[in-house]
Amino acid sequence: MNRTVFLIDGFNLYWSAINASTDLGGQSTKWLNIHALCSSSLYAISKDASLQGIFYFSALAEHLEAKNPGKVQRHRDFIECLEDTGIKKHLAKFKHKEDNQCYNCGHTWPAHEEKETDVAIAAKLLDLVVTDACDTVVLMTGDTDLAPGVRTAQKLIADKVVTEKDIRFALPYKRHNNILREIAPKSLRMGKERCAKYQFPDPYVLKNGRKIAKPSSW
Repeated sequence: MNRTVFLIDGFNLYWSAINASTDLGGQSTKWLNIHALCSSSLYAISKDASLQGIFYFSALAEHLEAKNPGKVQRHRDFIECLEDTGIKKHLAKFKHKEDNQCYNCGHTWPAHEEKETDVAIAAKLLDLVVTDACDTVVLMTGDTDLAPGVRTAQKLIADKVVTEKDIRFALPYKRHNNILREIAPKSLRMGKERCAKYQFPDPYVLKNGRKIAKPSSW
């Protein structure tokens, strides 16, 4: 049995879903059933691939709550649906920045930047590899910031510090990246149609019987 774990870069997948919706003429894509999406990818890993776990990494944009409280609540509702399917969440933070600057005019402005998510994903990857918690790790992202973590894990495997593992990417729609494919040649590519296919029902009924409606804009 090939014990397979997925690590989900929440915002990378979110923006991919938005791109997919646009290219599908506005079709619903953000109400994404990530558990079903990952399960449907097992056949491409190996014939004996078995879903060992899914970890979702993101951050709540709480700095937007005053201006757009619905945005944060929609994300919370979505995460609750994910957790109901068995997905484990890891939430990072947005950090306030004052020194954003336009290179053309020199104008500066305050903003917020998501912090710790990439580090958290890389740390989880190394933890899974070192503790022999699975046989295959699939990182669902197109973010090259994760390349150093993958290279480190691959070096541990090559040096036989840990049991041999398979590490690959599941590159979301319009997040295809040649650098990541070079690092992990057996990586998967996800088309826009898959975002539309694997959607939660509306409403989604939690195991406790409570219903969560899909946001109207999703």
